[in-house]
Amino acid sequence: MNIKRTARGLVAATLTAAAVVAVPAYAHHSFSIFDASQTKTFTGVVTRVNPDANHLQIFFAPMNAERTNVERGPDGKPVIWAVEMAGSAASAQQGISVSEFPAGTVFTVSLHPLRSGDPAGAREGALYKCPQKAPAQAGGRVQWQPPPAGKNCDSVQGSVAIGTGFDPAQQAQQSQQARPAGGSN
Repeated sequence: MNIKRTARGLVAATLTAAAVVAVPAYAHHSFSIFDASQTKTFTGVVTRVNPDANHLQIFFAPMNAERTNVERGPDGKPVIWAVEMAGSAASAQQGISVSEFPAGTVFTVSLHPLRSGDPAGAREGALYKCPQKAPAQAGGRVQWQPPPAGKNCDSVQGSVAIGTGFDPAQQAQQSQQARPAGGSN
């Protein structure tokens, strides 16, 4: 009898452990918050990178169409957008990291914006880093060469494509497949 009770306890403990592991994966936010029917492309200047384990985010100030300055809000402060992608480890495998995108980096990103209209979105496709200026042109400092007016970094000779992209629709489908089957005993 003790063996049966021990076996039942072991099965119950195993099922409980499996549920504890499955719930966070299921509870993670849905990518339905992003509008996959829209794609916006920005060329901007990195302000900071948040290397979160769940979703690496690059915060940036979009450049104006002339590519001479960043866009500013009514208060005169730079408008800041965020692009969300896979976690830090997965992003690093694609070459996207804090060290690869330091503040001041000029890059181009396409994203699916938030449905709420807030200035953020999920990355779509590769990121394109504009080339660095020659040290003599940049006064000895590290600076990036922005693209010509109306163009993006992918059109600049010497630009670098980094990453393969992030598809919210594919992520949603994978999340749906990972959900535990509902309720039979």
